[in-house]
Amino acid sequence: MRLLLVRHGQTPTNVDYLLDTAVPGPGLTALGAQQAAALPQALADEDIEILYASTLVRTQLTAAPLAAARGLDVLVRDGIREISAGDLEMASGNSEHGEIYMRTVFAWAAGDVGLRMPGGESGAEFLARYDAVVAEAAASGAGTVAMVSHGAAIRGWAATRADNVDVPFAAVNRLANTGTVVLEGSPADGWKALSWAGATVVPAGEGGPAGQPVAGAGG
Repeated sequence: MRLLLVRHGQTPTNVDYLLDTAVPGPGLTALGAQQAAALPQALADEDIEILYASTLVRTQLTAAPLAAARGLDVLVRDGIREISAGDLEMASGNSEHGEIYMRTVFAWAAGDVGLRMPGGESGAEFLARYDAVVAEAAASGAGTVAMVSHGAAIRGWAATRADNVDVPFAAVNRLANTGTVVLEGSPADGWKALSWAGATVVPAGEGGPAGQPVAGAGG
């Protein structure tokens, strides 16, 4: 299966760079709406058969123009929502709290899935819910599936599940709004990232999150 993980369009709290992860969350800015409107053209070469969005308003608004252009329903699933910030909710992404948030995400990708976000979920819990939606999509038999999700969730899941995405690469390659990670594979055979926001995936090398930049909180 070809899996497209698309970050949602810009929101007001993205502009303010806040850890805004709660459901239902804000809508899109005017720019975010323009980004969503541009998705059908940006993904024109993709034969998308099934389209998912998370339970947050911003992903559903982002998915709507693509759904209309392709004649698809948007399947809303809680499993692909953003990683809950817990006690760090609405902190600045540029603050110590923002750094803790992303370091926790990449610690999960490095294997410490028992670690818990302060006041939030563990890596094992996040991966289980995200994996469940990916497994549902794979079981459908569709050749290409798009999921409109969230920055930290996409980067964390891809760094954990894609064989060729390591923690240093995911840590320094933040996804812009409507940036897309394209993967190929299956839950049984594993996943390979084919592109990351239009660029070829080149792993950055060995090492864990402790010594790596953690550019960009999610949302």
